[in-house]
Amino acid sequence: MPRRKTLSNEEVLVAASRLLHDRGPDALTFESLGRACGLSPATLVQRFKTKAGLKQATLLHAWDRLDAKTATLSASTPKTPDGAIELLVGLSDYGGIETYAEGLLVLREDLRDPALRARGAAWKVALSAALEERFAGVAGAPRGIGLLMASQWQGSLLWWGFDPQGQVEDFVAAGLRGFVSAVLAEPAEVG
Repeated sequence: MPRRKTLSNEEVLVAASRLLHDRGPDALTFESLGRACGLSPATLVQRFKTKAGLKQATLLHAWDRLDAKTATLSASTPKTPDGAIELLVGLSDYGGIETYAEGLLVLREDLRDPALRARGAAWKVALSAALEERFAGVAGAPRGIGLLMASQWQGSLLWWGFDPQGQVEDFVAAGLRGFVSAVLAEPAEVG
């Protein structure tokens, strides 16, 4: 197969992201990416300089995509508690347990790199604010419910991973509905 002469960075990074998620961070090399996208490894080295630079560019691209998806869901879901659940379920499309497990290896890479950690911290703020907005004016909603709900969501994903029965989206939705009901429930009177 003849090698392609040109390919946008977007196309290269999509191929790199697929490799990273399908085969793990260690499988992302200039050689494997060259086979996947049709560019020579030398061309990829010219673009990304080092394997660490390639990995970081790939993960920053993934953060860009997650930020865009979060913004799209934030703009398209109702500003209600049910809309908060819908937003988080929309971010839960991990597929099966193998895909989710590989994603945890990718998360490890995000935690190791200060630039990627900063992107994660910024996403936490944006996601929490989007969730908080869906509880504005809701009686009984505690201050900080956005981060509480995001934390519940992440915990639901992890618990599903230990016993991946059914679709992750269904498990997450059920857990978040329970969380919202518990948080917004009227406290019981004592004595």
